[in-house]
Amino acid sequence: MNLQQIDRILQETAYVRTGGSPEELKCAEYIIGKCAELGLEARLEAFEVNMADIKTAKLIADGQEIPCKGYKGAGSGEVEAPLYYLRNNDRYSLKQCAGKIVLVDTGLGRWTYQDIVDNGAVGAMTFDGHYAYADNDIDQKELRESVTNGKVIPCVNVNVKSAMELVRSGSPMVKIILDQDQYKGESHNVVVDIPGETDEVIVMSAHFDSTSLSVGSYDNMSGVMTLLHAAEYFAENPSHYSMRFVWCGSEERGLLGSKAYCAAHEAELEKVVLNVNIDMVGCIMGKFTCGCTTEEAAVHYIKYLADEVGFACHVFPEVWPSDSSSFADKGVPAITFQRGAPGSTACIHNRYDTVAVMKAEQQLEDMEFVLAFVKRMANAKIIPIPRSIPDNLKEKLEKFTGRKR
Repeated sequence: MNLQQIDRILQETAYVRTGGSPEELKCAEYIIGKCAELGLEARLEAFEVNMADIKTAKLIADGQEIPCKGYKGAGSGEVEAPLYYLRNNDRYSLKQCAGKIVLVDTGLGRWTYQDIVDNGAVGAMTFDGHYAYADNDIDQKELRESVTNGKVIPCVNVNVKSAMELVRSGSPMVKIILDQDQYKGESHNVVVDIPGETDEVIVMSAHFDSTSLSVGSYDNMSGVMTLLHAAEYFAENPSHYSMRFVWCGSEERGLLGSKAYCAAHEAELEKVVLNVNIDMVGCIMGKFTCGCTTEEAAVHYIKYLADEVGFACHVFPEVWPSDSSSFADKGVPAITFQRGAPGSTACIHNRYDTVAVMKAEQQLEDMEFVLAFVKRMANAKIIPIPRSIPDNLKEKLEKFTGRKR
């Protein structure tokens, strides 16, 4: 892949593509077309996802309507109660949730949500954005089944400016009105196989969906291109290990694509010796990092490789909040490569994740380093990374997946 191709792909995919939407399917078909240009036959693998169409979402504070978006999956209903801003999750603070609509600034993760519901909250509010930004954007949030544990209360999201004004006014009475249709839809993964000398497989992964406010050039069309770059090489240079490329749908909705892939292919995972995941590279600014949910051997190997080829890379053992975690959770050693930019230079999950934060030359350099690593793994006589996950990282996986607090 050259610089012109990188710029062209970024321009052609600069649209919102949320999980399960027609635009996400359009992008999946685009990836299939790019694979066909390389002489590779890609296939779509559909999986079921929860969908919702919001018909009404209103937030009224002391008689004044506040712009908001209803949480998909939070049911339909109307509730009115005093607003309570949850500043901390200690026992005293949580006890104050009883009979209140609770504003939280940590997002509705599993334990925060269950804590406020168990302590009697009748509704919930979150916020996003930045107080200093000119826009008043509000992201479209989702209340996931993995979070609710079967207990659903009306939830809305607002812009941070509105949240601050509500707290400044001193706990007003607020009303949430939410009406939506909930149903089952489809998201998709895109899969390509390139056979090697053995049936043992290295899986490369990257998600191609975006959030509702973002065209996702950085997060994560950059990862999509990295897989295309590697697929182009291995299509022309078959390796010892077989290669599989998985472009995952609905990652932004809770790693749904990689989870669905691992569930559908669980019997095959014993043959997967390594997962290499790409989530956000190629931006103008930022530090290139590598999170290894593996034995220490991978950390040392990648550090040595970076020195050998002359590439700045920070490598450390970690459970990464990306599709690599779905593979690691099944016992597959998994690595995520990322160029993490400062938030002031390349934002994600909002309108500022655009082509403007990307640099084709940096994208190509990052892709070449990832490919240098994968080529060595794919052509190793015995892959030098043990197929095991250390106990301390297994503990982190238990917490990341929500099985353990």
